[in-house]
Amino acid sequence: MSQETTIDARNTFCPGPLMELITYMKQANVGDTLELLSTDAGTASDVPEWARKVGHEMLSSENRDGVWHLRIRKAK
Repeated sequence: MSQETTIDARNTFCPGPLMELITYMKQANVGDTLELLSTDAGTASDVPEWARKVGHEMLSSENRDGVWHLRIRKAK
């Protein structure tokens, strides 16, 4: 059964949020969804680019009150 995990990387700076995401992604199962919370603007472009390169599915990316909420599904 797939699960959803939230990674709170607010107030850390590039490449911190992406590094945290990669650490969690390695532990996740295929089909799991990870939501990354980040206040670093670079995360909004870094994470979708990384997901595309490694073959994970970018589900959503939105900025709510200065916090980026990026949802990624582990695809392999």
